[in-house]
Amino acid sequence: MKQRPYASLALVLPLAAAVFACSSESPPAPQATGSAAASAPGKTGAPAAEKPPTAEEAHGFTLRVNDDLKKLWTASARAAWVNKTYITDDTTAISAAAEEANMEYLGTAITGATRFDGLKLDEPVARQLKLIKLSSTLPAPPDAKKRAELAQIAVSMEADYGKGKYCPPRLEGKCLNLDELSNIMAKSRKYDELVDAWTGWHSIAPPIKERYTRYVELGNEGARSIGFSDMGALWRAGYDMTPEAFEADTERLWNQVKPLYDELHCLVRAKLRKLYGADKIGDKAPIPAHLLGNMWAQDWSNLYDLVAPYPKEASIDVTKALVDKKIGAVDMVKMGERFFTSLGLEPLPKTFWERSMFVRPRDREVVCHASAWDVTYGGDIRIKMCIEPKEEDFITIHHELGHDYYYAYYHTLPVLFQSGANDGFHEGIGDTIALSVTPGYLKTIGLLAEAPENPKAETNFLMKQALAKIAFLPFGKLIDQWRWDVFAGKTPPDKYNEAWWNLRRKYQGMSAPVPRSEKDFDPGAKFHVPGGTPYTRYFLAHIYQFQFHRALCKAAGHTGPLHTCSIYGNKAAGDKLKAMLAMGASKPWPEAMKAISGETQGDASAILEYFEPLRKFIREESKGETCGW
Repeated sequence: MKQRPYASLALVLPLAAAVFACSSESPPAPQATGSAAASAPGKTGAPAAEKPPTAEEAHGFTLRVNDDLKKLWTASARAAWVNKTYITDDTTAISAAAEEANMEYLGTAITGATRFDGLKLDEPVARQLKLIKLSSTLPAPPDAKKRAELAQIAVSMEADYGKGKYCPPRLEGKCLNLDELSNIMAKSRKYDELVDAWTGWHSIAPPIKERYTRYVELGNEGARSIGFSDMGALWRAGYDMTPEAFEADTERLWNQVKPLYDELHCLVRAKLRKLYGADKIGDKAPIPAHLLGNMWAQDWSNLYDLVAPYPKEASIDVTKALVDKKIGAVDMVKMGERFFTSLGLEPLPKTFWERSMFVRPRDREVVCHASAWDVTYGGDIRIKMCIEPKEEDFITIHHELGHDYYYAYYHTLPVLFQSGANDGFHEGIGDTIALSVTPGYLKTIGLLAEAPENPKAETNFLMKQALAKIAFLPFGKLIDQWRWDVFAGKTPPDKYNEAWWNLRRKYQGMSAPVPRSEKDFDPGAKFHVPGGTPYTRYFLAHIYQFQFHRALCKAAGHTGPLHTCSIYGNKAAGDKLKAMLAMGASKPWPEAMKAISGETQGDASAILEYFEPLRKFIREESKGETCGW
């Protein structure tokens, strides 16, 4: 997950807390001089009203906003980093104050940017003005008290999520955090034990619901103050197309991949029915959400032993290799770094190793959810993870380093351009690299002694990939579908949970493990909801990464099936990747897509190509099954 203010953070211009986080001052408006003074945010006066805006003023305005935001967001990011790696009442209050300062400044800057509407401007200036208007996923209400309230709500919800624990009666006072509960979800095959872990974690969310309801009210008020009908419309406006066109485009991409998901769902449900019985899972029924090996049923990788196509074929066990070789957290990160440097990218800076958080501290509360940071918008890149020696974390490291390398290659651009071409790009880069973590690559770097190369082994490998990549797709889409309806008022607070499970059934084919009611707030048990992070980016990333992978493999001269390609060590692929990374958000995303792939729209044909050999197996294996739900 990308963790930083502009365009893809938890609050999108978020975690940047303010230069004034420890002070009672409000952030000053951008300072203006000379003929540009009239355009400064917050600047008023008769002369400004009398003079029409000019292109020169617009250019000066963007220069000042970039300078001010770099200072604001750097201070904000420092406050956020401390809060997430050392959760206390004080660090939460400091981060909330920083959020409030961000909101106040951005509200003023967004208003100032509208003054230049209709002017003929150079493309870079026009784009920066557009990005200012779209820069916050949590727009501030004009009223100062409401702005402070919203900032406090946003930070407190995330902090409470990070501190969440479940204390099972059977453990007599011992409480379990999300890591420990997730390990139960991953390893247990006991139906009731899984129900207990699932309901236990979801019990942390109801206390958040009242604040979330107010968060929606205040955020929508802020969105309306800058010209959007609600926060959902604002979020969907950040893709170089209208909000309506973007929603239609995500539905187009989903319909491309839905048949592949439906086939996987059918096979996995049959295997689970065989294990748990037809009384737990019917013939044409949704799957109870606690049986998929993951707290949110968004990744089914932990079911591999149940659904392996050829269980007698030698399996690739990365977790076992990491444990057997006693490879620690820092060494795992260094292995990820070596992939990027093999492509010709620069090594990570010394400060990365000194300032990152690699393991869960024993002496304090932290938010373990993995994230990548550029704290200074100038190369102070870090990751925050609680790394364990397991395959999932090994892959996540590549994902987070993808964010950091994106930061590293565009950090010389104006701050407003320091983001991905769209937020799906940022999430997709690391996963693109992870697609090159093939059995052959694992053998090359010495993690595995052997990498079996035969059709059965390849089918097993593709099943592992599908359980992570294909299983995620509907979940990646439905979270924001739920929020868009909430923000638009289509789903009122007394229907939050009902709407959540309607969407999970519609898209995922999942049902709740136990009866749920509006006393529950199951969306709040997923980090990105209390954390305020837009989620469609992850859906897009799961499409884009295969599109990027196909293009980079072509640049590397790969021949043969797409799933066998690894670009490790290929400088030609690295050059194409660097060219796209360096663009940041300076151009509309179709231009960045063209730079890396030669295409100008998202296209799921690459993901279908990648998994075609597995689909043949699934169709044969599922003969006689009644698919669908």
